[in-house]
Amino acid sequence: MNKGFWSAGHRPTLFAAFLYFDLAFMVWVLLGPLAPMIAVDLGLNDAQKGLMVAIPTLAGAVLRLVNGVLVDKIGPKSTGAIGQLIVIGGLATAWMLGVNSFGGTVALGVILGFAGASFAVALPLASRWYPAEHQGTALGIAGMGNSGTVLAALFAPLLAKAFGWNAVLGLACIPLAITFFIYMVLAKDAPNPPAPKSIFAYLEPLKKADAWWFMLFYGVTFGGFVGLAASLSIYFVDEFALTPVVAGYCTAACVFAGSLVRPMGGALADRIGGTKTLMAVYLIAAAVLIAISFGPSTVGLALALFVCAMLALGAGNGAVFQLVPQRFKDEIGVMTGLVGFAGGVGGFYLASSLGLAKQLTGSPQWGFLIFAGLALVAFASLVSVKTRWRATWTTDLEGARI
Repeated sequence: MNKGFWSAGHRPTLFAAFLYFDLAFMVWVLLGPLAPMIAVDLGLNDAQKGLMVAIPTLAGAVLRLVNGVLVDKIGPKSTGAIGQLIVIGGLATAWMLGVNSFGGTVALGVILGFAGASFAVALPLASRWYPAEHQGTALGIAGMGNSGTVLAALFAPLLAKAFGWNAVLGLACIPLAITFFIYMVLAKDAPNPPAPKSIFAYLEPLKKADAWWFMLFYGVTFGGFVGLAASLSIYFVDEFALTPVVAGYCTAACVFAGSLVRPMGGALADRIGGTKTLMAVYLIAAAVLIAISFGPSTVGLALALFVCAMLALGAGNGAVFQLVPQRFKDEIGVMTGLVGFAGGVGGFYLASSLGLAKQLTGSPQWGFLIFAGLALVAFASLVSVKTRWRATWTTDLEGARI
């Protein structure tokens, strides 16, 4: 008989994974809400602004691969502790020395990538404690830590207005240090982890087509989510002449919507199947992004459309990770790294393409339209593989749905 969700795993670890992920995501996208002020002080053009907010996403994507290996080698708890210390030290250094050039923002963005790499730690930290029938819910709760982007959007512009944007880098170290202490006390690696593999064994999943499909699917859902989270403050300031603080409020509303539904997307996938959930997600996201590409005429309309897009993409994030453990149960650490890498690459592409489109055409709309096309490609790809998945996945995962 299946256990109820709350009695099936380890609640302190699930909470620690969520909290660590939440604060890590807060600082991962910190340059986004600060970008309008940084751009003015440093004299950045549109392409540089887009690249500045995209660099942490790309760095996080690459470092997720590293963390995926470390999770299986030394365990998720130790891997997460190392990453947290690097981020705290990097932010403290940037605060004390100051960030005075575009190159400085790039260097800071690379350090913030270690926070983005938390994805490849928090999810296996939680996942290894829960049986198959609860994977969508467990990973949805842990993954809801991407709500940390809401904290950045809400508070970074306010603190920057009061103390200057460079001071925000130092202030961020305070909650990060508290979170590190809580994490070290509560988090616990699950018993009976997968046996460590040789370094070449970590590339084995890439020999399977399904690994590449998951990378595509998450590259669209999470890439869309984090790309928008990093870029929306710039969008609302540039397109509607909002103040950075008001733009932060608008961004926070969008990001909160996407974060809130991630566990709901996982739970829905547990109930009706991940493939059905994802197909709906891609169609909704594509339709909304196409509408956005025509250029909403008012702030209210733009906000409503972005909220709808984030709701779809957030649910899709949970649905992808309902499927991954079913297909790659014994390789969840490295697969989390690989799939997370693809999500980060998707976010880097979207954020940088919006800035480049603005620089070249005077409008970011082509960036939205092309990403909508990618969502339709993901939908068509999922339609092409779902029947094979249901027919050929051999599993002892009682209660799981494909």
